[in-house]
Amino acid sequence: MKGAILPGAEPFNFPGGDVGCLLIHGFTGNPSSMRPMGEALSRQSFTAVGPRLKGHGTRVEDMLDNRYQEWIASAEAGLAEIGKQCRTVFVAGLSMGATLAMHLACKHPGKVKGVVPICGPVFMKDFKMIFLPLLRLFVKTVPGIGSDIKDPAVAELSYDRVPLRALGELLQLCRLVKEELPRIRQPALIFAAREDHVVHPSNAPYILEQIGSSEKELIWLENSYHVATLDYDRELIFEKTAQFMQQHSRP
Repeated sequence: MKGAILPGAEPFNFPGGDVGCLLIHGFTGNPSSMRPMGEALSRQSFTAVGPRLKGHGTRVEDMLDNRYQEWIASAEAGLAEIGKQCRTVFVAGLSMGATLAMHLACKHPGKVKGVVPICGPVFMKDFKMIFLPLLRLFVKTVPGIGSDIKDPAVAELSYDRVPLRALGELLQLCRLVKEELPRIRQPALIFAAREDHVVHPSNAPYILEQIGSSEKELIWLENSYHVATLDYDRELIFEKTAQFMQQHSRP
């Protein structure tokens, strides 16, 4: 039996203009981490849609058997939803949501006008990952990675445990998107926190170098940890994303 959606973890759809942004949350998180960004974009007359990825925003047990293809399907359903409302669609994502955003840009070039990865991984540098296949034989979950936020007044609504099988699926998704980077041609605005305790900051310059976009920029966040859309630099992210969308949605 699947768990009920946690209060605050519901998907959102903020109607605005005919230019919109799909906002994809991260691993073990839910749409609440992207909601403030959606609200900010909506105030500037952009449509903002935040889907809930399968297995997220309910209870950690619902993630135990997730496959990365199911997260892709959830993101693609969100892309179809916003595509019915907007003539021009951008895709932004936090953490694994950034990885999914880049995958959508690669697979749906006719639907995605530009991509905004925020603290997104295409590889993991934690040496403990090599023990993952063995560890999964003995335990199902380990302590969570959520709420890596510098601002002490803010907490992320996320699972307090990480399902190891799902973590293995995340690693597969990262490997897939790492190979897809050269085929992404849309404009890209990349954000990365210099002090990120979840995704190694070296991912960002690698993405900048490898992505096939001719128009691309990396903005370093100097006052945030991993969940940057809820942290001190959130207004900078919202403002720069709105400018990016305005610039690249002009006829």
